[in-house]
Amino acid sequence: MTLGPIPLAGVLQTATEPSAVTGVYEYWLSEMKLPGKYVPLTVALEDLAEVIRMLPKAGFVGLNITPPYQHVILEHADIITDRAALMSGANTIIFRRDGKIHADNTDGYGFIENIRQNAPGWNPKSGPAAVFGAGRTAREVITALLEVGVDEIRVANRTRPKAEALRAEFGLRIVVYDWVKAGNMLDGATTVVNATPLGSRDKPEFRVPLDALRPGSVVTDLVVSPTVTRLLRIAMQNGCHPVDGVGMLLHQAAPAFERWFGKRPEVDERARDAVIAAFSE
Repeated sequence: MTLGPIPLAGVLQTATEPSAVTGVYEYWLSEMKLPGKYVPLTVALEDLAEVIRMLPKAGFVGLNITPPYQHVILEHADIITDRAALMSGANTIIFRRDGKIHADNTDGYGFIENIRQNAPGWNPKSGPAAVFGAGRTAREVITALLEVGVDEIRVANRTRPKAEALRAEFGLRIVVYDWVKAGNMLDGATTVVNATPLGSRDKPEFRVPLDALRPGSVVTDLVVSPTVTRLLRIAMQNGCHPVDGVGMLLHQAAPAFERWFGKRPEVDERARDAVIAAFSE
């Protein structure tokens, strides 16, 4: 028995984590006059298998998946895309009409589309990329950059062994720098990415020296709140093309929305406003 004809989607999250995309999904549903509802769900890991199988019976068509569920959710999926397998985790679940659970990861897609929308002249093959961080987000970024043809990706992380693990996995196109020398990665880099939480609300500031930022380079900070971080302010002052993290959040959400509700949403200023408003609440 379902809850009715209105399709439901949700975000699987921890009890303390804010639902960053709830506002934009609700905005898209309202803007496109589509029936549907997007709701946050908190589920204990030990109950995940039972809950996942019950949700389609309650009218759910899909879920967004946040840490720490992204890896373990693959154990309950019937179909896993190559992207989700490569990432060892899914951020999107589709409950198919045939009863199968389809797991995908759209974060890398969202990262690239955000740059393409906000820095339309970007050429990934124009020079090295510098990526700060070596966690799951950095892994998604690195995979996406390799796919679009970046020849050299410089990586620095406060814990060097995590960066070395990425080099061991992805090969010689990854060049590892010590964190204390992370600013040196910027020399000649044409794409710069902060894939750490540094600079976000309630986190320490991003204090890497930025003197070597190259004018004309694309600098993206995946921090969503605040939208203008220290890194982006200095990038603008140095004649770079700044790209904030809100667009990545929107672009990774758009394909999920289309799969769940049947129509592709627009990633525009009003959608951005919906995300930013959710963080200001």
